[in-house]
Amino acid sequence: MSIVTNAVRVQGRRLALFACFLWPGLAGAQTAATPPPAPTAPLTLPECLHYALVNQPLVQQARLDEASNEADIRIARAAWLPQIGVIGTTQHYFGLPFTVFPDAVTGISTPRQLGVKNVTTLGLSGTQVIYNNDVNFAARGARYTRLAAGQNTLNTTITTVSDVSKAFYTVLLSQRQFDVYQEDITRLQRNLRDAKARYDAGIVDKTDYLQAEISLNNSLAGRKQAQEAIKANTANLQQLMGISAERPLQVQYDTLSLEQDAVVDTLEPLNPASRIEYQQVLTQKSLQGLTIDYYRLGFLPSLSAFGNYNSVYQANNFSDQYSQRFPNSYAGLQLGLPIFTGFRRTQNLRKARIQDQRIDQDVLYARNQIGAEYAAALANYKGYFNDYLVGKRNLELSKEVYKVVDLQYREGIKAYLDLLVAQTTLRTSQLNYYSALFQVLSYKVELQRTLGALPTNY
Repeated sequence: MSIVTNAVRVQGRRLALFACFLWPGLAGAQTAATPPPAPTAPLTLPECLHYALVNQPLVQQARLDEASNEADIRIARAAWLPQIGVIGTTQHYFGLPFTVFPDAVTGISTPRQLGVKNVTTLGLSGTQVIYNNDVNFAARGARYTRLAAGQNTLNTTITTVSDVSKAFYTVLLSQRQFDVYQEDITRLQRNLRDAKARYDAGIVDKTDYLQAEISLNNSLAGRKQAQEAIKANTANLQQLMGISAERPLQVQYDTLSLEQDAVVDTLEPLNPASRIEYQQVLTQKSLQGLTIDYYRLGFLPSLSAFGNYNSVYQANNFSDQYSQRFPNSYAGLQLGLPIFTGFRRTQNLRKARIQDQRIDQDVLYARNQIGAEYAAALANYKGYFNDYLVGKRNLELSKEVYKVVDLQYREGIKAYLDLLVAQTTLRTSQLNYYSALFQVLSYKVELQRTLGALPTNY
């Protein structure tokens, strides 16, 4: 019984020790899997963008890819540094090898055993690349691969800023639509009470309060749709920011600031070189040029230096093996020259040049696409900006008309149908105004993106 208990204790100690070694890795894995804390206070657009650029998984992946690319560059450049290693071998001969020695006089060959039974060799070896086409390509391409990784991170950042900004404005639009319906419902409920009271008093027939009830039901349905839209749009914003949909998120804004932010200079000229997508294609062009040079210079020889230092211990008796050391050392140069590779280099060179011509077409396509995106964004911005100005004026007029008609209805001058038309016009003007305002803001973001001037410092 005591033997079993001791075995269990020993096994438990081993498991505990194994867990101690694994704990840092496990703790790191748990930390990486833990989602970032959700903000508790209402966030403005810059705060949402800052949170997204810190916690959004796609942005984090792009930064990790950039760090991984930097590690690949260091790995490739390590081939330029000396490669030093230690090797040790030990062997025992059960039967020594034979060598035949011919007799110079008689011509008779006599086999003899040579060597000792126990041999141990400890060696220190080192190599140094002087020139190699592979490491030369890695060293020349490091600048452009690093640039490409940084451009990928910047492209992800720009996309995140654009998507989060548009989603933020979509949430605000749905909130304002909900507020418009809420105000409309308050007015309609009052009108319904008034129309019902007038009908009960015998002043009007029942069509007035029936129409008021119909309008109220329509506004209630519109408010429900806006309420559900707030939930869906908020969940989309949370996903773009890197926040779990189960966690609450509130946003805040200033209408006056939004109206001021809606204005942008539409006369700024388009420069395709400012677009990150165009810069990425040019970087691919530069990398492809290095690939062409790699295959073009593939006929050059590779040259490296090497050196070895060995300590040999040998004896027939194992007890005497390490009593005496027999050192040897040497150094030299190694030259490798490809003579014939089955035309593989020339075919790779031909393929690389074809791919370079294809990238030229990518450059042209990128320029045309950038121009088309800019034209569409500019047209949409101007169109919605005009709708915004018209909608703002119509909203002011609708409010004034509603006040006058509502007062005349109270005085018995206007019929309820006139009040209902004025009220519907006011609600429509409010919805059109806010829709145009947030569309203008969204297309302003799109216009800045197509110009390559979207701010990303948050």
